[in-house]
Amino acid sequence: MNKLSAIIVSAALVIGTPAVNAQDNSDLADALNGYLEFVEYSGGTIQPKQIPKEDLAKFFIIDARDAGQFEKGRIPGATNIEWRQVVSRRSEIPKDKPVLIYCNTGSLSAQGGFALRLLGFENVLILQDGFEGWKAAQK
Repeated sequence: MNKLSAIIVSAALVIGTPAVNAQDNSDLADALNGYLEFVEYSGGTIQPKQIPKEDLAKFFIIDARDAGQFEKGRIPGATNIEWRQVVSRRSEIPKDKPVLIYCNTGSLSAQGGFALRLLGFENVLILQDGFEGWKAAQK
């Protein structure tokens, strides 16, 4: 299995598709291990208070929640790409500017962000504490 195949299989595993038995796939384990050893503990995350309002427009913002939640409220400028769709809609996501992905609390967007980072999107940041944290930081 080549590296790209291992990464795609990894992404499938991350989003819950039981594609392979990871214990029997050393290439997959090597790809995941290489990624996890590279990332720092807080790598890939950002807190709402770390983003000045004037810098928000510099991001491509992905609201990874479902359409109903997106319609009820969102970070200004966000595009709704549900976390399960980030891989299939990756052609819509730029690689030449920072990408911010969020859900309600940060857990589902972390899965989407992890899949994107495994696919080579090194510009993806996960909003720690999600939309709820962002709303609280605006007060």
